[in-house]
Order: sequence, then structure tokens, then C-alpha cells
Amino acid sequence: MLYMEATVIANVHERTLHRGADPGALLDRLATRNDPLWPVAAWPPIWFDRPLGVGARGGHGPVHYDVDAYLPGRWVRFRFTAPRGFDGYHEYRVLDGDGGPILRNTLLMHAAGAARVTWPLVYRPLHDALIEDSLARAAEEDPPPWSRRVRFLRALAGRRRSATHVGQ
Repeated sequence: MLYMEATVIANVHERTLHRGADPGALLDRLATRNDPLWPVAAWPPIWFDRPLGVGARGGHGPVHYDVDAYLPGRWVRFRFTAPRGFDGYHEYRVLDGDGGPILRNTLLMHAAGAARVTWPLVYRPLHDALIEDSLARAAEEDPPPWSRRVRFLRALAGRRRSATHVGQ
């Protein structure tokens, strides 16, 4: 039997929002009809089996998770349940910053088995692009251009670029 040690992954993205912004309201409306945070026009929608709260199950595309912790207006943590080999969480957290509120997304996990290969080759570039699109949406900025790798992976998956995504 081949044994592959797990790889520790730490991935952090953040954006300072303009003063007066209410990033907590962005979190609390996640996966609702008029979600102001998730870039649903360009990415698979985020969904939950019930309103956002501890115990809700959901995900987006092939990534599934359970809501592990939720402090309304401040923090939500999602524990991975799929894909196989993703053992950890990702979260959005609202922080106080000198230039205005900061919205941070942190992913911390052990990648085991095939995930040691699929994370860096497939999931990481897509995750990075999706989260940057989400943070740009929260900051009311144009999303950054996607890399060639992201465009290629999306083409393989049969996902066309949304007309609402600019920068290309």
C-alpha cells in the first residue's frame, strides 16, 4: 500500500473595504437570493440546505462543507466534507483595520491522497480566483483578471466566462 503524508495548506486573501461599509451584512446574506458577496454570475452558486447557521450543509461546485461556526456579522467557518482528501476549513472573518473594515478569507487544511496533487494543480488556482472575485465584489471593485490557468481549467469544466466579469 502506498502511503502519502498529508500536506498542510494555508491560504489567506483579504481586502480592506471602504469606511462605512458593512461587511457583516455581506456575511449574513451569504447564499441568499440577493447575495452581495458570492460572485454567482461567474462561479457556481454557493448553497445551503437551510439558512446560514451552525449545522447547515452546503457548498459550491464539487466543494462541499458544513457550517462549523457562525458569529453573525463577524465570522463564518465551513468544514470541508468534499472533495475527498480535503481535511480542514475555510472561513470569512470581519476584522477591524485602520483604513476600514477588513474582510479576510482563510483556508487551512491538510490535503491527503489525490488532494495533494489536485489542490495545487486544479483547486488552488480556481479557489484563488473565486475568492479574489468575491472580495472584489465586497469592495465594490472590478474583479482582477483570471490567469491563463484559471481560464483553461474553466474551459475544461465547460464554464464560460460571464459577461459581467471584466478585466480580460
